[in-house]
Formats: sequence, C-alpha cells, structure tokens
Amino acid sequence: MTRCCLLVLFLFAGPVCAQADDRLPAYILELPVSVDAVFVAETETAKLHRFVHASSDAKYRDSRYMSIGQNGVGKKRSWDRRTPLGIFFVSEQLDTSRLHERYGVMAFPLDYPNVWDRGMGRTGDGIWIHGAAPGAGRRPPLDTDGCIALANDELLALADELKPLITPVIITRVMRWLPPGRIELLRSEFRAALDAWVMSYESGDLHSYLSLYADDFTYRGLRRDEWSAFRLQVYDTQVIEKVWIDDVLLLADPEEEGLFLSRFRLTIGGGGHTTRTTKRLYWRRSDDAIWRIVAEDNG
Repeated sequence: MTRCCLLVLFLFAGPVCAQADDRLPAYILELPVSVDAVFVAETETAKLHRFVHASSDAKYRDSRYMSIGQNGVGKKRSWDRRTPLGIFFVSEQLDTSRLHERYGVMAFPLDYPNVWDRGMGRTGDGIWIHGAAPGAGRRPPLDTDGCIALANDELLALADELKPLITPVIITRVMRWLPPGRIELLRSEFRAALDAWVMSYESGDLHSYLSLYADDFTYRGLRRDEWSAFRLQVYDTQVIEKVWIDDVLLLADPEEEGLFLSRFRLTIGGGGHTTRTTKRLYWRRSDDAIWRIVAEDNG
C-alpha cells in the first residue's frame, strides 16, 4: 500500500490520488432528507464537487470547473478579492437580468460572513455563486472578486439543487476523504453531544446545559458569563415540557481543525404553545473527544 493511500487512516488526512468507493467526504457526517445535495468547492483544483443524499451519507455525483477570487482564498476583509473558506449556505436566488452581464444567467448569494466568521473578525459580503458573461469563454481559475463563477450552462444544470436556506456550500483548499468507519465514529460522537444538549434543555438541568458551552463561547457580542445570565432569565419565564430536534445536518469545517457544525429544526412545546426554529450550533472537538459549543445562531 502506498503512503498516499495510508494517509486516509487518519482524521482529516490529505487527499489520495483518486477517489475510491470506500471513502467518504471528510466534511459531511450526516445529511437529512431535506438536503438533496452538498457542494464542495475545492479551490486548489478549481473544481466544484457535487455530493448527493444517499441514506445518511453523501455520494459523489460529479465535478465542474469554477473560478474563484483573484487573490485566492482565506477572505478576511471587504474587497480583499479572496474567496472565503468554511461552511456556508445558499441564502437566496437573484435575478441577474438587471445586473452586470459578468454575473451571467443567475446568482446564488452565500451567507458569508456567518456567525463564526464574524466572531473571527472577518468582514465583507456579496459572496455569490454566479454565471459568466455570454461569449466570454473559459475564465481563468483566479478571476472574481471573491465569488465562485461557473459557466452559464453548468450553473443552469445545478440551479434546482441550489436551494435557499437549505443547500450547504463547503469551500476548502483541497478535498479530504475518510473511510466510512471514521465517519460513523465522528457521527456517533457528534450525535451523543447533540442529544445531551437536547436532554439538558428539556429537563431544565442548567448545570449540564451550560457545561456544554466552551469558556470562550460568545453570542452576539456577549461573553459566556453574560450569555449564561441571559439564559437563566429565559428559563425562569419559559414553560418547557418537551424539546426535540429533527432535520439534522452534521458537517465538519474544512479549515478550522476540530470545528463542527450542527444545523437542525428545534421544536419546543410547553404551556399549550409550540415554537419551531432552525438552529446552528458550532462545536469544537478536543483531542480527547470532548465536544463543546463555541458559537450558535438561528437560520
């Protein structure tokens, strides 16, 4: 066995020479039925990979050429002409008929900067997946202001799977793969941490609930101690009889080692009322497999 193939035995190992059927994308741990496809933009090869739902795993479908920011990746501020790295979601579909022709037949904005980016001090906006000017030919790999650009016909072929507020777009430097057993282990650990969060929320066990949040957790400018005081006030006024989650999406960040994202529909019942929200929890996994929440958001 070559050294290249042996590397897949380790967590988030480097890419092997060619994809094998017994390997899965390292970033996709669990997909709900609501997510038809996940797109992974591999910037070093200028390829946008499409993975489709297959049970709770993701199956490789195809890839297509793309262009990214003129200055490469690692966006940190406005107008640096870099493409951001991380986990994003399509936020809407834009009609480009009244925009500059360089945006092509349509555009799909991404939700950069997300709550994690903002916590890291990253700024800027207007990161889209869009088409190309008619008749412009093949664009160079580094040719946008930070967006991902596809040929118009390629974008049209993907349009039905780029669903606002549903479809994840993961932007990475180099595609990484893991064996199914490693994916299942991470999924099991992640689910156990998420279940602990749900159970402590429902039971009102504030000690267990707050213990799942990292010391450096922040929420909309609040430090952990300030946020904890706020949560205590909420618990005092909220009647909670049942808490459950569904539509669970579990992803691993491609850039921040040990960072994971859970996105799910949260339902809270109590006092004759039911509330539903879509929630994101960002988790950090330590080397000894301890999971702690470092950021959260809705939507």
